[in-house]
Amino acid sequence: MTAEYHDHGAAELCETGLSLYSRALREGRVTVEEAEEAPCLEAFGLLRRDADTPASMHPVPPAVALPGLLQAVEEDITLKRRHGEKLAASFAPLIAQDAQRAAVPDAPMISVLLGIHRINDAIQEAAEASTEELLTIQPGGPRPPEMLASNRPREQQLLARGGRMRTLYQHPARHYPTVLAHFEQLSGDVQVRTLDEVTERLIMLDRTVAFIPASSDRTAALEIRHPALISYLATTFERLWRLATPLFPYAAAEETAVGPVSARQRTIATLLIEGHTDAVIAERLGMNIRTVRVHIAKLAATLGSESRAQLGYFIGQSGILAQEQ
Repeated sequence: MTAEYHDHGAAELCETGLSLYSRALREGRVTVEEAEEAPCLEAFGLLRRDADTPASMHPVPPAVALPGLLQAVEEDITLKRRHGEKLAASFAPLIAQDAQRAAVPDAPMISVLLGIHRINDAIQEAAEASTEELLTIQPGGPRPPEMLASNRPREQQLLARGGRMRTLYQHPARHYPTVLAHFEQLSGDVQVRTLDEVTERLIMLDRTVAFIPASSDRTAALEIRHPALISYLATTFERLWRLATPLFPYAAAEETAVGPVSARQRTIATLLIEGHTDAVIAERLGMNIRTVRVHIAKLAATLGSESRAQLGYFIGQSGILAQEQ
């Protein structure tokens, strides 16, 4: 079988190749004609031509061949990343022109922003034009200190112009010193509240423009100026805000408890009854999975449960979910 008919995946070894390579390892070499039946072996660097005997090829240890292949893959990824950066730079003027159309009455009321820099620039432009209010929802774990520091001047400028700032975090944020320190350094009308669960990230300025993620890695975002969507997002924020617990004064407040079960454990119990895994519960509550398991273990000990299935039954019989309601 020649290379012309050697049809299989680019990262696969065919049965012919595996058999021939095994024989090459046993015998120390194979002929060039035999190697032509499995050209993937030479392509993967598993067979190498013998300089002393041009008609033969000898096997190369897999541990030697693999790093060379991986290096080639990494180099290809680097080249593609550079190509992507050049594309982004080429499109930047066009994106800027499109952003300028936002002031035109018939301009799109929803724009797609691609790239972290473009997203940050659009948020910065909107923040500089705002004078009244910044509403923010920040799900998940603690934000990096450098990110908080870079946002602080923009937020302080809005507060200095007489605007107000309201931010929603998840409850674990009450225990993040960097978050507490960030808000302590802001001067003005600042309010922060926390919930067990919040929506995806939201930034809204003056209730005229909002930014939400458009991809899981947050390298794409939607800039929304449609009045109906802005109203919908603002209403969602207000309803979450009324349910949330104020963070002030800035302290890692202890969880309130009704009886021997804390509010956090009742929330986890609700999610357990709904059939969620530990990993899903941790993600939804912005917690570490090990912390979730500690709470579950304490809950099981409190209720006298000896298994996961038994725990669900005991939760239902205990009445703690009624306390949560």
